Amino acid sequence: MTAKPVLNRAHFHTSVAQFRDLPPSRAEVAFAGRSNAGKSSAINLLTRKNRLAFTSKTPGRTQLINFFELTTDTYLVDLPGYGYAKVPPEVKAKWEGLLSRYLQEREALAGMVLIMDARHPLTSLDRQMLEWFVPTGKPVHILLSKADKLSNSEKALTLRKVRQELAGHDTVSVQLFSSLSRLGADEAAARIEGWLATEPAMHVSE
Repeated sequence: MTAKPVLNRAHFHTSVAQFRDLPPSRAEVAFAGRSNAGKSSAINLLTRKNRLAFTSKTPGRTQLINFFELTTDTYLVDLPGYGYAKVPPEVKAKWEGLLSRYLQEREALAGMVLIMDARHPLTSLDRQMLEWFVPTGKPVHILLSKADKLSNSEKALTLRKVRQELAGHDTVSVQLFSSLSRLGADEAAARIEGWLATEPAMHVSE
């Protein structure tokens, strides 16, 4: 309907630290991932905006859910990076509570893009995210990031192993991805655009 892909329209809208402060939304796609898995780089590549999302050394920044508006009441959502080793236990507990509630209760959430380092996929924290979200029945698309650091044979083996392990989950899809080489960028963008193209119509009359 428009010459400009919806992801390329992304601009910062708001940051929230409490579930009650989430903005009204017709549809949104959330990006999640372990700290340093390449989530910010993936968001920047897919939106074609180099500084839309950025990694900060300050833990306070990563405590927030960041909303980037795509169209009116339609968002790309950057969730707090998990696995940040140096934060106090009480801060970790707060993050986990916010993340789990958002993933399980946010009705407007059309799907989740889960970023995993292709060299270390399916960590215990990655599995926790899947345990929270898969029961909702909404789709998950896994980006095995930093795939440029693997040989061709390692890429194929990693992709096959992850797909085999998650074969029982019909709502989960997996692909190789690299922000540096742009590997898989078009495939990932098409998946997300597809979710957003169908989901807003479901909420427009509410």
